Amino acid sequence: MTNHIAFYQFCSAVRRKGALALCLALCMMGLALSASAQKPRIITFDAPGAGSAAAGQGTFPYDINTEGAITGEYGDAGWWWHGFVRTPDGRIKTFDAPGTSPVANTGTQPISINPAGAIAGSYWYYQESGPYGCNSFLRAPDGTFTTFEAPGALWTYAGNINPAGTIAGDYQDTSYVYHGFVRAPDAVITPFDVTPTFPDPAPGTEPWQGTYTSLSSALNPEGAITGYYIDAGWVYHGFVRAPDGRFKTFDAPGVGTTEAEMGTYPQSINPEGTITGYFWDANWVGHGFLRTRDGRITTFDAPGAGADPGSTEGTFPMAINANGTITGYLQDTKWLTHGFSRSPDGKFTTFDVPGEGTVPGTWEGTWPMRINANGTITGGYNDSSGVYHGFLRIP
Repeated sequence: MTNHIAFYQFCSAVRRKGALALCLALCMMGLALSASAQKPRIITFDAPGAGSAAAGQGTFPYDINTEGAITGEYGDAGWWWHGFVRTPDGRIKTFDAPGTSPVANTGTQPISINPAGAIAGSYWYYQESGPYGCNSFLRAPDGTFTTFEAPGALWTYAGNINPAGTIAGDYQDTSYVYHGFVRAPDAVITPFDVTPTFPDPAPGTEPWQGTYTSLSSALNPEGAITGYYIDAGWVYHGFVRAPDGRFKTFDAPGVGTTEAEMGTYPQSINPEGTITGYFWDANWVGHGFLRTRDGRITTFDAPGAGADPGSTEGTFPMAINANGTITGYLQDTKWLTHGFSRSPDGKFTTFDVPGEGTVPGTWEGTWPMRINANGTITGGYNDSSGVYHGFLRIP
């Protein structure tokens, strides 16, 4: 893109001097060069020490910041999970939250990184006296850790950090009911539960029901939070929490509400307050949605997405950037996943990472997770052995 703009500016200057023939010749050459330069590049990577001997091991990125730094987790050969941060120049540093120990299915799960490089996430640890423990952490750009837990929490999951250092997440109380929380930069934690917009139902109070914040990009710079809540009938509904604590709840048009786990699943909110996510219809087909700040909702489907009733195929947006570009994945009729980006004017581009698995019925493929303001996408892909690897797609 930079080459194309440079040629355009140069030609404008030449044209003002009357040398139109020279401008045309140079622009034709520039278009040929910029066509190649503008082709998106996909870079794959693995965290050092990532396991590769069994399906489910490997490297999985969760978030990318405006500078191009990526954070995520990787599982080693012993199924112990570690965090990593990949710098824009490709260097990867691994880390473990304090309090973790090398026990299978425990470890460090970084979820969100802000422009300064501060990372928020959670970590699981083994304790002989009871169930596994889970607390949250803030990793400063210099690598120092602060751990914390929500008041009254059994398990605390930090999932978002914005430029100011505010953290949002959710926690389970000792009855296993979910609640949201906000942690201010001064470390004060405020729990919350969704107050539904009339006549929407209230959050349920049984184990695993309640209020959930979405992960990684569900807290915008202004402090607005999006997520979903599960009602007493196990149906999912979307919400947005304003910085002053007021709630608006919503459901995507065409959403299914007749069975447990149907409903609306917001995933991401951008600086303008626009939300994207997905919903299940009454046939268990997934569709994307876009909700503007004033509450208007548009639904969409990526080209190639499956739509067989009962198949759980469909379109699954995961993130929206400041420009309104959306990324996510689709599942086709062969149960293979493919990445997509959707421009603000509704145009789709689908893509696959070289080396992804392509065996029908396996859920193999490409899994975009986040997109930054520059349009760079990160996520994971699983190969034919089911092992995960990281990627970034540079526009």
